[in-house]
Amino acid sequence: MAKNTSFLGFLVFGFLCFICLPAEAAIKKYQFDVQVSNVSRLCHAKQMVTVNGRFPGPTIYAREGDRVQINVTNYAHYNMSIHWHGLKQYRNGWADGPAYITQCPIQTGKSYVYDFNVTGQRGTLWWHAHIFWLRATVYGAIVIMPQQGTPFPFPQPDREEVVVLGEWWNADVEVVEKQGNALGIPPNMSDAHTINGKPGPLFPCSEKHTFAMEVEKGKTYLLRIINAALNDELFFALANHTFTVVEIDAVYTKPFSTEAILIAPGQTTNVLVSANQVPGRYFMAARPFMDAPISVDNKTATAIFQYKGIPETVLPKLPTLPAQNDTDFALSYNSKLKSLNTPKYPANVPLNVDRHLLFTIGLGINPCPTCLNGTRLTASLNNISFIMPQTALLQSHYFNIKGVYTLDFPDKPPTPFNFTGAPLTANLRTNVGTRISKVAFNSTVEIVIQDTNLLSVESHPFHLHGYNFFVVGTGVGNFDPKKDPAKYNLIDPIERNTVGVPTGGWTAIRFRADNPGVWFFHCHLELHTGWGLKTAFLVEDGPGSDHNILPPPKDLPTC
Repeated sequence: MAKNTSFLGFLVFGFLCFICLPAEAAIKKYQFDVQVSNVSRLCHAKQMVTVNGRFPGPTIYAREGDRVQINVTNYAHYNMSIHWHGLKQYRNGWADGPAYITQCPIQTGKSYVYDFNVTGQRGTLWWHAHIFWLRATVYGAIVIMPQQGTPFPFPQPDREEVVVLGEWWNADVEVVEKQGNALGIPPNMSDAHTINGKPGPLFPCSEKHTFAMEVEKGKTYLLRIINAALNDELFFALANHTFTVVEIDAVYTKPFSTEAILIAPGQTTNVLVSANQVPGRYFMAARPFMDAPISVDNKTATAIFQYKGIPETVLPKLPTLPAQNDTDFALSYNSKLKSLNTPKYPANVPLNVDRHLLFTIGLGINPCPTCLNGTRLTASLNNISFIMPQTALLQSHYFNIKGVYTLDFPDKPPTPFNFTGAPLTANLRTNVGTRISKVAFNSTVEIVIQDTNLLSVESHPFHLHGYNFFVVGTGVGNFDPKKDPAKYNLIDPIERNTVGVPTGGWTAIRFRADNPGVWFFHCHLELHTGWGLKTAFLVEDGPGSDHNILPPPKDLPTC
């Protein structure tokens, strides 16, 4: 009997040990066929580049700890690279994706496997083409679930839905971009905004091009919202319903309620919404935010939040969105975003800074004899307009290829001035070049990104590849290095990968440079990126092989 009891105890102990073990990480494999497809919207049919013939492209589903392998085969007539926006790619810049930064693009008829681990991240991210303006049509969601047995730090929703905001051009978007560049002026703005690739019934020929989700009274839904638009920050709201913001850029937040959200290109936002209103049909709607004297596509995209059992003959109700230039709403909304900062989800913001950087955003005009007005619009950081190399920066660094870039990007603007004072029509003799910054491994970095009134002030969403960062401060006007740091939030600042710099203002971010490689830093308005509003950080290897860049894959594309 004693022996049987001991054996039974051993079995129970073994079973408990088994169920306590973490689930083994899975390998998730996807095939992405980049191809030209026929797509119709707004009474216009055109051919455009898609993934697997879908617009938006397929959603990638993974779980924290999984390994993801995505074989991208390029059947289109454009060279292609894809960026997995927000994934940190530790030591693995080979899988990051921006063309001529971490890889040469995938040539027509060729394939490349993006192979990466999802480590320490969960939530909503997204993927998109990272070459020319191809991300206008080549994009999709990434949904990372927590590890098995780990609940959300907010009420479990009854269902969830991916909501991707985008833009639509009736013309070929690559032709639109080339025409603008040839003339030296901004390309034509989009003809519509879209929700999950569909503009909604406020546009012609769009009754069948309307996204709808059916809901049940009393249930709660998690909306995973992504702004995949090329050039527009967007307000998003749902008529008669309130959102509870619970996550941004795959980082949990202190929950707060809001009638609308503001989301910049590159950002993601997760909200809970309860179907607690009179059953009916309600519009979800997206429209741009622009508080500078700059033209945008101001048309409203709509989708339908439809209670079960309500006939489609019932007209949906429109939400009241903030005014296009509602700066107060934008500043107030962003000020409410805070990290959870709990023992399980701490906010490890660097308290001491090794390297202080001040980057000024400049728009300008350079001579162009062949352009419409004899000039070309340009953009710069610290008065340097970045020139894309012909060899990928990471490859040139790893293989020690000389002459591709220089490490002399300045830590501060070479010509100080009243950044947000009266408009300046000059461009302070903008320099051009492939100039980047070298950063010591594991050092702490603070970047103050300062908007300027060169030509015009404007809001700019900045994205840092390879890292999340903490948004420790923001303000309107010129950054004051003596007074403003005293107002920083170093307790629970929001952590994200893309941040909006307010119009005529500044934003301060901090991060620890613990991910070796070459990492792109750029405005996520595709218009400004193309004009040169970008640079990169070369983060040195650390001590020991486990802090060095991983060897490149065998199928790495060549230029």
